[in-house]
Amino acid sequence: MTQETIEAARPAPEGTDWLLARARAGDRAAFTRLLELHYDLIFRTACKWSGRRSDAEDIAQDVCIKLATAIHSFDGRSTFTSWLYRVTLNAVRDMQRSSARHSRRAAALAAETEDAFPAEQEAAAEAHALWAVVRRLPDKQRDAVLLVYAEDLSHAEAATIMGCKEATVSWHIHEAKKTLRGLL
Repeated sequence: MTQETIEAARPAPEGTDWLLARARAGDRAAFTRLLELHYDLIFRTACKWSGRRSDAEDIAQDVCIKLATAIHSFDGRSTFTSWLYRVTLNAVRDMQRSSARHSRRAAALAAETEDAFPAEQEAAAEAHALWAVVRRLPDKQRDAVLLVYAEDLSHAEAATIMGCKEATVSWHIHEAKKTLRGLL
């Protein structure tokens, strides 16, 4: 094997697989770069699930800290992104279990809605009301709806993240729609 063949076979230094392998081996720079590449995904997911930017910032920070030790448990059975969604969703659920944050979130959201421009205020209120109802769905239904509709993932991608079959995701979405019709 020539040096050119070896170099051609090596993943690009910025590739997720290469960074992941280096981070798992203890390379702090690779771990930092991996976080930089995926931070937007972590934050966006946390924001959609929690409904509040400040909570999403807290969740994203928690996920980054957890990843420092959890990165070693990534076994490659799913894509890194799917695994990262699961880690983020677990962090969101941990945050949601804290009752003190529920009251702060409601107060801050009311203040944010009042600050919106009048034309945007009604649309913001409707969107907030819809997502607030979605967030009250049972965990599996909520996850399926948010992954498919908020994250724009396919049912197959959502199934991988949720650790279930594609048909199960479809069923959860169907049940969520029935529940939402009754609530709205």
